[in-house]
Amino acid sequence: MTETANISPGHQRFLDLQAARLAYLREVFAEHFSGDRAVTLEVGCGHGHYLTAYAQANPEELCLGVDISTKRIAKACQKRDKRNLTNLHFLKAEVRELFMAWPTNLELGRIFILFPDPWPKKRHIKNRIIQQKLLGQFASHASVETKLHFRTDHKANFAWGTEVIAEHPSWMIQEDANWPFESPSFFQDLLGSRFSLTAAYQA
Repeated sequence: MTETANISPGHQRFLDLQAARLAYLREVFAEHFSGDRAVTLEVGCGHGHYLTAYAQANPEELCLGVDISTKRIAKACQKRDKRNLTNLHFLKAEVRELFMAWPTNLELGRIFILFPDPWPKKRHIKNRIIQQKLLGQFASHASVETKLHFRTDHKANFAWGTEVIAEHPSWMIQEDANWPFESPSFFQDLLGSRFSLTAAYQA
């Protein structure tokens, strides 16, 4: 009996849908991301408030925001289109699949992880966005210029993220680094206190 024959119908449907999603992501990359410019990536971009402002202030940078919510991506695209920002793209994608489709020659310039879900309960730690595997995926497409920027209003999640990043051999936390871009928003102002760090890629 072949390995394919052992796959359940439900799992086969998942694989088929994933293959279609990956094909779509590869098409987008081929059309909009040539590899001649490093990408500024925001993981979990929400409604695109921050990255839209960032892209508008940095027109020379090629920016990509990803989120798993269709509605959030739709709103983010509306913000982009209203400002005619040709250097900004938003995609509905799960970050693991994003890097399954990521072109080998496409480098990351900056990576933003802003106010992710803290998943405060211990049994949910595996769901937190900052994990060793993701940091490794970032590193696979990084250069000596790449920076990782993490910000949260959740003190325990910040401590967790700081520890995980510090333990990864490819990332060095820069204690005195300035935050690269501030963009006030209702959401951020509502949160009040926040904690931020920047880490640099090291080969």
